[in-house]
Amino acid sequence: MNPNTHRVPQAILFDLDGTLVDSAPDLGYAANLVREAQGLPHLPLSDYRPQASNGARGLLKVALNMTMDHRDYEDRKALFLKFYQANLTTHSRLFDGVVELLAALDQEGLKWGIVTNKAGWLAEPMVAQLGFPATCGCLVAGDSTPHPKPAPDGLLLAARKIGVKPEHCIYVGDDLRDVVAGRAAGMMTIAAGWGYLGAEPDLSIWKADAIAHTPADVLALIRPRMAR
Repeated sequence: MNPNTHRVPQAILFDLDGTLVDSAPDLGYAANLVREAQGLPHLPLSDYRPQASNGARGLLKVALNMTMDHRDYEDRKALFLKFYQANLTTHSRLFDGVVELLAALDQEGLKWGIVTNKAGWLAEPMVAQLGFPATCGCLVAGDSTPHPKPAPDGLLLAARKIGVKPEHCIYVGDDLRDVVAGRAAGMMTIAAGWGYLGAEPDLSIWKADAIAHTPADVLALIRPRMAR
């Protein structure tokens, strides 16, 4: 157990895709457009959803069984990103309960922000288009630091931006790398069980400090710690 679970939280940081935003429909659609450009039929969204937190690398592995060392990978990635940028929030939405969770954090006086591996040129317009509250304290993208998650760099930068020590922050994410990054940053970690969960959906082996099965569970988990 992380000793920081005994500290009073002052800020909650969130992953973006698969934690705050259900972006799988638009990511899968962009990947299917790449397949279409190769004369291939579309795949069902259910094929893409588990890899939706892994960006172009994960989506192209599903769409074309293509890995990063393939000679055509960079060309296919560029095409995927072009299609995705054009359909960034066509079908993406906040997960049920997220609006209420963020409003409750504001009411409780807790700072909150976003730390994502998504590149800033995609993350920033997504957040703007989906109408996140102006109380968002920071948006740290995957290219904001030299090393994205599972390195702790982005989380530590977010803590500096919102003016809260890392040990008083909680990080919430739907992928094992989120838990790894949070623990490396000295933060309490909460696994977002409603998200995509990546290649390892058994949350019990992530060693997160807590598991939230819905966004409402996040608030239920942190309120007792705030009362200490």
